[in-house]
Amino acid sequence: MTSATQGAAQGFIELGLSDTILKGIDFAGFDKPRPIQVQTIPAAVEGRDVLGLAQTGTGKTAAFALPILERLREHRKMHPRALIIAPTRELATQIAEQTRALARHTGLKVITIFGGVSQRMQTSALRRHPDVIVGCPGRLYDLYEQGFLHLDQVETLVLDEADHMFDMGFLPTIRRILKQLPNNRQNLLFSATMPLDIRGLASEILHDPHQVELTIRQPAQTIDHALIAVSEDRKRDLLDRVLRREDCHSAIVFCRTKHRARRLADQLWKNGHKAIALQGNMSQNARDRAMRGFREGKFRVLVATDIVARGIDVQGVSYVLNFDVPMTSEAYTHRIGRTGRSELAGKALTFLTQADKRWLKATQKMLGREIRRHKEKGFDSGYNERNAPQERVSGAFGKKAQGKQGPPKKRRGPEPGRKRDSRRGGARGSVRGSAHDPANSASKKGGGARRDGRR
Repeated sequence: MTSATQGAAQGFIELGLSDTILKGIDFAGFDKPRPIQVQTIPAAVEGRDVLGLAQTGTGKTAAFALPILERLREHRKMHPRALIIAPTRELATQIAEQTRALARHTGLKVITIFGGVSQRMQTSALRRHPDVIVGCPGRLYDLYEQGFLHLDQVETLVLDEADHMFDMGFLPTIRRILKQLPNNRQNLLFSATMPLDIRGLASEILHDPHQVELTIRQPAQTIDHALIAVSEDRKRDLLDRVLRREDCHSAIVFCRTKHRARRLADQLWKNGHKAIALQGNMSQNARDRAMRGFREGKFRVLVATDIVARGIDVQGVSYVLNFDVPMTSEAYTHRIGRTGRSELAGKALTFLTQADKRWLKATQKMLGREIRRHKEKGFDSGYNERNAPQERVSGAFGKKAQGKQGPPKKRRGPEPGRKRDSRRGGARGSVRGSAHDPANSASKKGGGARRDGRR
């Protein structure tokens, strides 16, 4: 071990990595390996297939990038030897950036291939014989069909965020790409969840895989997350209040649609917040400018949609704010995983309306526990869920109010909005009336039931 690698080698040297790779680890600023890396890297360095199940923000990129670089560094060749497939342009870009940093002292070339930009620079990069290609399925297959991309000598395949690629409809394209790869290759598959289709794909391509499964449904322990009940028309006011908190230095706000994200970013800017939108309709250059501006602090608020949720990797984000609840329960973990990354503390708040009850039930079932409720003074939607743990605090994440919180008292008498069932009055009289009485006929047909509130 050399002095140049001593800092990084404290934890990584035991994983079977060479001094050349350890220098890259030191350059990238890694101090100790994360659990997913400790459990994955040795098997991958040996050439075994790997199935890694872990939530976002746990260090999966280095878990597959380091073994690839270790295996490729000794023998350079004139064709792509590693193919890393990711679901979004942002994620592909970030994987490539981190891989380049780790490969700094190896001489290995890493390029990106994705849609939304001209393919001219990408085809030019392919002619320079890259060692590692990081790309999205659509553009990868397009360049293969055009004859620019040759996949017949790929030695290692990585499918990152496989479940997200399935959600986005990429599975057929991925299968077409797989047919062009040599059968004798190493396969590394990483995913946060394992739906049936992904399990089927894993069983097809992985051979006696080394399996690593961390806690994949629970948010990272570094994330303090809670719900705030609010009416739909007060969401913007609540968002403005949270963004003005002293501890809110930067925030990612998630919306359900592209139009909503763009409009909300414009409204926040007019209200004095340095906000920018990030959504699928933007050109790649515009998305790059938005991400670069957010990382550099030019923008304090990034308003995004789920389509790019897993591609956002920015250290030190103070808050994640779910302006709209996610479309699926699984997306909740991915969204709030944009904060609390790399073992740093983060906070997440979800704005909950009456229309979100079904989502809440499914999400809490997935997590296996209830999500803490926070009551923000001046914002109350009247949301009333039985047995929901509620507490008033002095701030968004301040001190809990004193006093025990017992279960709700059992309601006596009729429910609100429902009349007491009385045997006196008009309904009873109509039953006792003549058989030819119109009221009696209405009662037999159900009209009386409507009058006494038992519809």
